[in-house]
Amino acid sequence: MESTQCFHCGNECDTEIITIKEKSFCCNGCKTVFEIFSENDLTCYYDFQNNPGAIPEEIQGKYDFLENEPIVDKLLEFNDGNVQVVNLYIPHIHCSSCIWVLENLHKLQKNVSSSQVNFPKKTVRITFNSDITSLKEIVLLLSSIGYEPYISLEDYEVGKKKVDRSLIYKLGISGFAFGNVMFLSFPEYFEVSGFWLEQYKGIFRWLMFFFSLPVVFYASQDYFISAYKGLRSKILNIDVPIALGITVLFIRSSAEIIFDLGTGFFDSLTGLVFFLLLGKFFQQKTYNFLSFERDYKSYFPIAVTRITSDGEEENTQIYEVEKGDRLLIRNQELIPVDGILINGEAKIDYSFVTGEEVPVSKKSGDKLFAGGKQLAGVIEMEVLSSVSQSYLTQLWSNDVFKKDKNSSFKTLTDNISQHFTITVLLIAFVATVFWLYVDSSKALNVFTAVLIIACPCAIALAAPFTLGNMLRIFGKKKFYLKNATVVEQLAAIDTVIFDKTGTLTTSKESSIVYQGEELNSNEKSILKSSLRASNHPLSRMLYSSLKEKSLEIENFKEYTGKGIEAKYLETKIKVGSSSFVKDESEKTNLDTSVHISIDNEYKGKYVFKNAYRDGVESLFSELKSNYNLAVVSGDNEGEKKYLEEILPKGTSFLFNQKPNDKLEYVEELQKGKKSVIMIGDGLNDAGALAQSNVGIALSENINVFSPACDAILDASKFSKIGSYINVSKKAVQIIKYCFVLSLLYNVIGLYFATTGQLKPVIAAILMPLSSISIVVFTTIATNLLARKIK
Repeated sequence: MESTQCFHCGNECDTEIITIKEKSFCCNGCKTVFEIFSENDLTCYYDFQNNPGAIPEEIQGKYDFLENEPIVDKLLEFNDGNVQVVNLYIPHIHCSSCIWVLENLHKLQKNVSSSQVNFPKKTVRITFNSDITSLKEIVLLLSSIGYEPYISLEDYEVGKKKVDRSLIYKLGISGFAFGNVMFLSFPEYFEVSGFWLEQYKGIFRWLMFFFSLPVVFYASQDYFISAYKGLRSKILNIDVPIALGITVLFIRSSAEIIFDLGTGFFDSLTGLVFFLLLGKFFQQKTYNFLSFERDYKSYFPIAVTRITSDGEEENTQIYEVEKGDRLLIRNQELIPVDGILINGEAKIDYSFVTGEEVPVSKKSGDKLFAGGKQLAGVIEMEVLSSVSQSYLTQLWSNDVFKKDKNSSFKTLTDNISQHFTITVLLIAFVATVFWLYVDSSKALNVFTAVLIIACPCAIALAAPFTLGNMLRIFGKKKFYLKNATVVEQLAAIDTVIFDKTGTLTTSKESSIVYQGEELNSNEKSILKSSLRASNHPLSRMLYSSLKEKSLEIENFKEYTGKGIEAKYLETKIKVGSSSFVKDESEKTNLDTSVHISIDNEYKGKYVFKNAYRDGVESLFSELKSNYNLAVVSGDNEGEKKYLEEILPKGTSFLFNQKPNDKLEYVEELQKGKKSVIMIGDGLNDAGALAQSNVGIALSENINVFSPACDAILDASKFSKIGSYINVSKKAVQIIKYCFVLSLLYNVIGLYFATTGQLKPVIAAILMPLSSISIVVFTTIATNLLARKIK
């Protein structure tokens, strides 16, 4: 009986044969891969070789070392129970199709919960269930679909990889070829005649042909691959006209050499590729510079509580934390570093890392991973490694938490680039047909020059470089944005909502007065111990004011927007709002207060006299003419009259708002076509921050690192919010100016190209220069803007 071979992996179909579209598969896995590729126009994957899904013979047994647990632990970024996360470097990532395939690994392997590609770094971050699958199986799966990862055990470190120098090699080869071809073309340029020149003219021409071969088939291959992938996906990307121009020049030049019709256009061809790659190299270096500045300088203003050797608690910046330090992690705080749990009941939410919101319980001696959020009171941990800012940036920007926020200017850029390519191709063909009738000797030059001069690279660069530079500038001004699209969203807002407690008010100058039955020292110690675990601004203020020693409390529970319940030995305590502590509504006293009950007996309340931040009045006055303003607070209306006196008329006030009420208020405004910015402390405002078009968390000596916010603002820069918004609007104007400059450049360039006055090699020089001019313009303009933020 004749055996049947699997179309995907090439194995013999021994047990069963599954047939789809007249193709045979050995299992449902291979069939599923083929179906996914077919549904998304990615069957070109099978054009490169037969049975590309087969595990190559050379890697059979290559990854057996991944069965060794100590080795796997070194490679994993996160490992807790049945969930593991690994970040793999994959050199073969090169286009949008690669991204799509790798980010759909969960369809190929059901035990993979998510995979995210970092295209510039060529890495994929994979989260998988280690109970059912293993790292080795994941690596073999990647290898079977053509994306074998690079793993080096000698120098392996998360994010560390071999430097890709292919662009430098291609640039060097094209530059070498261009120089030699130009040298060999001098006799043709100056029409020098002579016996020896005439004798060796044919040799010179063939040398030029051979010099052009590595340029066309190696140095320019990225343009052909990108154009091919784009056409297969029915997308006309900006590499299509470039690839077409290179092809036409090479075929025409080769024909002239072969049939001895002339010298060809090898100088233009090699020069074109060289200058294109030079522009690409410049862009890559600029992007790397911006990325480096963001990773290195944008230290988030997050403080963590460190316990000193004498038992005192001190707030310190997270990047000052070192191995061996002892940290205090409160309820709802992020664990910023890897460490060992020492004291307390840990219930960790690792959704930051894995996307799974199921809390994991930990006991003393267990390892805690950076990125988890504590959900069950206060814990103490010992640091195993210092914090990595780039890792925190990665967590904060995790795709799991990305909101679907429209970026109109990004869409505008994409649309312009796509329509531009279609227009350029039409102009090129029309101009070529015209010159074939008028002067056929100019037709090829015109066709190639039009394709090159009108490349929409400058348009495509305007937004990323402008917004990327603004991201860096804001970071220097202590305003930290999650990504560049937040700048665009800031420019579009028309409504500004402020939380009150912890946002408009500051804990540094507030006064606290106790009213009620006097608490003894033991009761105050229990109260302080209960507050120790909470991150609410009022809890932090009251905790700092109490001088008693802390005790080991049990059964800590914090109810968002309500209060705290805890237990010490047989003593039960409740701390929070009047309705929460007394189980009744108190409408007579309209003050900001924290109520206390012990063993279900009401004791009294701590009354807070809020101190408002410097610059609140001037900020509201600055914003009132252009924006709808609102103050939304979970407190009662005790300070409404005072706020109405100091804030502009027309400001909306909403008090007694629970976290869900704040979210619904933002949602209601958005239904009315309002673009909303929410500014809060990142705790009770998490829902509203997530719902708003831009959510800004204010940081003041507390860990507000939250996936809900789009930006973190240092509290000292609170009065500059208006300046940040205005500068964002100006940044979008700069993008529009860039579009106008690009349009003018392309119109002028097309005129000279279509009239036959522009040689392809000159067009190739001008194209990267136009891109460079856009980058220089955006850099200078945005740096001038930065001066307006004092």
